[in-house]
Amino acid sequence: MNPPPARRRFLRHGLCHGAALSAAAAAAAVGVAPALMLPARARVAQTRELEMSHLHTREHIAVVYARADAYLPEALGSLDRFLRDHYSGAVGRIDPRLHDLLHAVRQVLDTTQPLHVISGYRAPSTNAHLKATRGGGVATRSLHMDGRAIDVRIPGVPLADLRDAALSLRAGGVGYYPRDRFVHLDTGRVRSW
Repeated sequence: MNPPPARRRFLRHGLCHGAALSAAAAAAAVGVAPALMLPARARVAQTRELEMSHLHTREHIAVVYARADAYLPEALGSLDRFLRDHYSGAVGRIDPRLHDLLHAVRQVLDTTQPLHVISGYRAPSTNAHLKATRGGGVATRSLHMDGRAIDVRIPGVPLADLRDAALSLRAGGVGYYPRDRFVHLDTGRVRSW
């Protein structure tokens, strides 16, 4: 049985993106906006953009956040505000590598659908409250508190395909939560659960 078209595209492109994203992560560590992780058609455009809808705030954003090798500070600020703690309204600084990871995942999946955000930045007080009320589902030292994690899904993309695309990039942690209908992505060490 042949996999569906989106899965075939993912499988065909998956391997080349892993090495490229590792190089991109190294570039980001020294303050250069990584363009290496993108497919050829995105590199030609020299821009990286995101489109997201937040399921809790009902807000939508479509923004170019990097051009060539430079992040755009105003766009990063807009993304920081968009991905704020939806419980408290606190705005955190989001790791630009997380944006690059989200952009790369959409490229690997060959989708233009907006990401649906369940959770972005999380203030320490919010994290402590969620940890106390939800038990094992929230990490004590969650990367959400550092602006390095996000929980998302993409309309029309099977959750397992989203997980597999993120895993193929080997750019951080990938948590699969099919019962809650989201995938956790972060820029921490490479691991999965």
